[in-house]
Amino acid sequence: MSKFSKNFQKVTQVKHWTESLFSFRITRPKSFKFRSGEFVMIGLLDSDNKAILRAYSICSPSWSEELEFYSIIVKNGPLTSKLKNIKIGDDIIMMPKSTGTLVLDALKPGKRLFLLSSGTGFAPFAALIREPETYEKFESIIVTHTCRMVPELSYSKNIIQECMNDELVKEFINNKLLSYHSTTRDDYIFNGRITDLISSGKLFNDLKINSILSHDRFMFCGSMGLNNDLKKIMMENNLHEGANNNPGEFVLEKAFVD
Repeated sequence: MSKFSKNFQKVTQVKHWTESLFSFRITRPKSFKFRSGEFVMIGLLDSDNKAILRAYSICSPSWSEELEFYSIIVKNGPLTSKLKNIKIGDDIIMMPKSTGTLVLDALKPGKRLFLLSSGTGFAPFAALIREPETYEKFESIIVTHTCRMVPELSYSKNIIQECMNDELVKEFINNKLLSYHSTTRDDYIFNGRITDLISSGKLFNDLKINSILSHDRFMFCGSMGLNNDLKKIMMENNLHEGANNNPGEFVLEKAFVD
């Protein structure tokens, strides 16, 4: 028996969104507590009974009875090449401790909250836009998701649509949520990297909102290049990076940067 058997959770749902993107749900241990936006180590056993573990943001809000994750399939990736084949009833290793900086506690009080993501970086924001505390702390929430191709936007679009249709979630959203999707390769309603859309002002014009203000707060999750470019924009606007022990005007997640 593996030493990780006490950390096994059962797969309850799997959905493939494209050839390289899928989401899955697992059972939630009764003792497991987390803050919306945090990540946890999950994985599988290899043929030698050794655990292959990676950091995954929890897509589910803190009140959810199950835990959802969103994954890209990396060709020949040690974990995702196996994870892509999981099915309902399979065991997944989930370590018992969650952590992360994409949490409301790491931000100073503000009025607008921007959640900027690319690729699978949307995952922590899937949790935060379904978290009642987000709407208690901010007057409006703007979530953006940028991918290369239109089909890669399917997961985030689906989550946002579910928010709008869910009677419980809809009640606390109360028209405070705005969403913006863009692509960098396919033709779409909105095209371009989120950094360019912010710098040019197009994002704000398209959404008919004011550009960056001192009471704005930002979270972003994407590639190292995207995170660095967004960080420069934040600093140009005199916004300061926050942390769990020192809240600021913006936060980013460093755990997923290769």
